[in-house]
Formats: sequence, structure tokens, C-alpha cells
Amino acid sequence: MKKKISVLINNKINRFNKVISVESDKSISHRSLLIASQCIGISKINNILESEDVINTIDCLKKLGVKIIKKNKKYVVYGNGLGSFRQPKNNCIYAGNSGTLARMIFPLIGTQSDLKIKIYGDKSLNKRDMKRIIEPLSKIGCNFFPKNKTTLPLTIEGTSMPLAQKHFETIGSAQVKSAILFAALNTPGITKIEVTKKSRDHTENLLKKIKADINIKKNKKKNIISLKGQKNLLGFNLDIPGDPSSAAPFIILALFVNNSKLLIKNINCNDTRIGFIKILKKMNADIKIKNLRIKSGEPIGDLVVKNSSIKSIKCPRSLVPSAIDEFPLLFIAASLVEGISKFNGINELRNKESDRIKSMEVGLNKIGIKTRSSKDSLTIFGKANTEIKVINIFFILKSLNYIIYV
Repeated sequence: MKKKISVLINNKINRFNKVISVESDKSISHRSLLIASQCIGISKINNILESEDVINTIDCLKKLGVKIIKKNKKYVVYGNGLGSFRQPKNNCIYAGNSGTLARMIFPLIGTQSDLKIKIYGDKSLNKRDMKRIIEPLSKIGCNFFPKNKTTLPLTIEGTSMPLAQKHFETIGSAQVKSAILFAALNTPGITKIEVTKKSRDHTENLLKKIKADINIKKNKKKNIISLKGQKNLLGFNLDIPGDPSSAAPFIILALFVNNSKLLIKNINCNDTRIGFIKILKKMNADIKIKNLRIKSGEPIGDLVVKNSSIKSIKCPRSLVPSAIDEFPLLFIAASLVEGISKFNGINELRNKESDRIKSMEVGLNKIGIKTRSSKDSLTIFGKANTEIKVINIFFILKSLNYIIYV
């Protein structure tokens, strides 16, 4: 016998016309702190996302000897330059649930010869495969213990002679690309990365801003990133924009609530981050980017979203890497409209903190939406049903722990 689902809705969301702001960009928050730790002098970072993952980054850096204080809503990082970490008192640091932190702190430790540090996470992070980071860092001379283990906890021993190498990034992972670049900062010579799949480029943008010796050659098939290491970097000032991932549930809400309009201010509109918007526009969404400008190498704009007649989609593979975090919301959107939507090339979703394809299938099936999946695809048989629509919009906000006042 199937279990029944009960949903209690205290206040129905009616049509709205609102202006909102959302939380700061998580990816840039992580990267700005880590890069500031390698600079000489003071970096002032405004609007850092104070999430658990980012707070863990701050705590880890403090344990590694970096002075960080919060002053007038800004975080001030007192950097001591490349290779300036200290051995933590208990010889270990905790990454919590943050794969970004774990994968990006490894290279900063691994290119410093006097460090040997154990890194561990929570129950979920300790299950995630770190092989994609271990391989390139081992190539430059870092040592990992226990040998042949590819999940946390892991101990990394820094090398006294990191070797500049040519790396091939073929999976479209911004974390892998960033880890190699972070290692390159304190590696003599020129490190090269051949990138064949597009991924977010916030690390490259920030390194350009602080005048690191980085060069990027682009063509249709691949990018070649070169970085000359051991150049002293100076402290910087940075304002972090709103996170497009945090804007995503409110975009969905505006699209499906009749006669509604939403203006979302100061959103990071980096092309590697707005695949979600591009996919929705292919589904007939009325979304416009206005007041577009460039700050610290990042395009920032205001999103105008209007209630639209959304259609099913066969999602282009080319847009997958720039929408990877928002696919659960796209799956929900596809479930709200009549017709069959197909999403291919999304196997990276199975390698997150949970198998997001499986989790979404379970949830959608429970509310009567038929799905079909393979290792790297999901097909959704949508229903234009008012009751399903109400439950799904509730599910969007509830599953992401959002509270919205309209």
C-alpha cells in the first residue's frame, strides 16, 4: 500500500511584484578567502556568504595560522604570502560538508614542504571520491596517506620540490581546475592546464584581478591556461555578488505564479553560472538580464522574471556544466508542465554530496510524476496539474529551507 503525502499550506502565495536580493555567491566566497591567504598584506572582502561551508573555510585558514577578522560587515584577511601556512596544533583540519574546501585546501598545503596534515569531513563528505584531486597533485610531487585510499580522511604531506606539469582537465570540474591553479601559485616554472569541458572560471577571474601571472588561450575545442608560479601576490578588495543558485528557486516561483513579476538585484551573471537561465529561456521563460556591468572580472546584473507559459524541453548537453547545481529545480520545473523533458549528460549529478538524480526521482515519483533514468540521463513525464503544481512549488521552497515573504 502506497503512503499518502499530506501538505499543509498556511498561506497561499498570490500574485506578486517584488524586488529582492539573495545570498552571496558561495563559489567566490570560498575562493576569495583561500586566495587572500596566499597574498601579502590585507585583503578586505565584502558580502561573504556566512554559510556553514564558508565558515569552515575561515576556521580552517585560522587553524593554519591565517589571521581573519570581521570588521564592519567585511572580512579582513591578513595574508603572509605563498607557502605561509603553519602546522595546526592537532595536525588536522575539518572540512565539514564542503567538497570545495577539501579539494582546494589540499594544493595549498601540498606545495609547502614543512606541512603534513590530516583532512577529514562529516559523514557525507568522507564518502566522496577525492581521486580527481589526488592524481594531479601526486603528479607534481604531493604525497597522500594512506596509500591508494581515495576518500577522506586523508593525510597530505607537502613537497619541497613541486614540479610544473601540463595537466588535462576533461571532466568539466572547476574544483579540479582550481586545485591545479592553487598548486601552481607556489610551484616554480609554468603550469599548464588543457581544458576541454567548460566549467566555472571564478578562480581565473580573481587571479587576473590580483595580477597573478596567468594567461588563457581560447579556441572552439579547448582552453589552455598557463600560470607562472612563485610570483608574490598583494592583498585586494572585493565585493561579492549574489549567487545565481540562491536566486534559482525564486525564479521558478515567479515563473509559475500567475501574473507575477520579480526583480532580483546584483546577481553574478558569469556565463559559466547561468546555464539554468538559458535552459529556462528555451522552455519559454520570460527572464531578462538588465544593468549588466563588470566588477572584478565578473559580470553582474539584475534579473527580471515574469510569469510564463513554460514548455517541456530536450536539454542541450552544452548547457549542462553551467547549470549543474540547479538541475534539481529544472527537474521540478519540467514536472509542472505537460510533455516529456529529457536531460542527458548529467552524470556529474551522481557525484555530489548525494546522488541528485536518484533523490529527485524518488521525490517526483512520490507525488505522481513518472520518470526514467540511466547513469547520465533523466526523462521526466510532466503533468500540467494544479494540485501537482502547488505541491511542487511547496517542495521547491521546503526542500531548500527557504522562507519567502511576498
